[in-house]
Amino acid sequence: MNTLLLVADAPAQASEWVFGSGNIYNDILIVALIIVMIALLASALVVNKAMKAIVKLIMPELATESQSKKAKKINWQAIGAKLLSLRPLEEEKDLEIEHEYDGIKELDNPVPAWFNALFYSTIAFGVVYLLVYHVFGWGPNQDQEYQREMALAEKAKQEFLAQAANLIDESTIELDATGALAAAGQGIYMANCAVCHGNAGEGGIGPNLADEYWLHGGDIKDVFAVVKYGVPDKGMVPWEQTLTPGQIAEVSNYIMTLVGTNPPNPKDPQGEKVTAKINELGAGVEEGVESEE
Repeated sequence: MNTLLLVADAPAQASEWVFGSGNIYNDILIVALIIVMIALLASALVVNKAMKAIVKLIMPELATESQSKKAKKINWQAIGAKLLSLRPLEEEKDLEIEHEYDGIKELDNPVPAWFNALFYSTIAFGVVYLLVYHVFGWGPNQDQEYQREMALAEKAKQEFLAQAANLIDESTIELDATGALAAAGQGIYMANCAVCHGNAGEGGIGPNLADEYWLHGGDIKDVFAVVKYGVPDKGMVPWEQTLTPGQIAEVSNYIMTLVGTNPPNPKDPQGEKVTAKINELGAGVEEGVESEE
């Protein structure tokens, strides 16, 4: 197994050494695209030279004017004629095909060299593509690309949701009907709040969170505000510098699920009584406040 892993990693390591990207599939595609672009550029240059040669044959008077200037330069015309497989006009009779129609004869001109080069290069590219993606599996197929893009999209989604969660404040916080926030807030509560309010919310240094009495309001918005800003005169520290708004929302939702759980050894009630009805997920609260007698 280790040998197979080393063999599988070898192309990627070689790709990183040559190109520096560390992704052999991207490097193969880049090389293929570079080759195709070079072939297209060469084809364009050949076509350009061919057009000039054709113009010179049709309108020689235009070429005569610049002939003296090009005498000392490279004979591009000969090169273009070779790439295009052009034959001189005096050899035209040797290229005529025997059949004719209404006095019109056809020339047996060979396929231009540039066209053959481009044609065979596409075949070679197709073979390489087939081997890379469908034989050896070095490159991701459409299904694998889809799964990769979906994973990236899910990651981006989670990052967006995490950022959006931190935009919550005491005026926009709501009870989470799914219970996901409360579940996430349990760990935060145990790590930061249980030392004062008890593991089950029974109270200790801080007030009881499991009964129906609240010192600063029993709404989720009130709980969020108390956790965020604290109550310094009563020893409740502000958590806005320690916890993110998203984490405060999670622990606030968890605190709301503690109401009515009746833990053992509860601390005496404090504050105003709030009649609350919490479902198993902490989905909703119906409140009615009455003064403590």
